[in-house]
Amino acid sequence: MKLINIGFGSLVSAGRLVAVVSPDSAPVKRMVQEARDRGILIDATYGRKTCAVLIMDNDHLVLSALTPEAIAGRLEEKGDGREEEP
Repeated sequence: MKLINIGFGSLVSAGRLVAVVSPDSAPVKRMVQEARDRGILIDATYGRKTCAVLIMDNDHLVLSALTPEAIAGRLEEKGDGREEEP
């Protein structure tokens, strides 16, 4: 199981991640509000501005203070199968 750091020591399973989207559009804002109402929203921003919304395969949404690009970069680092030289 590969874990991705989404900021401030919070980790999510790479295998359960479906999409990483920007929170700026109206449809994503609606999804976040609906998830909050249903109790399936996980806020991992630690009080900072939400820069990315992670959509998980179990219908949960995770809010992150990292940008989608930063999360994608961390996912690519984990996914290439190579370990970095010290």
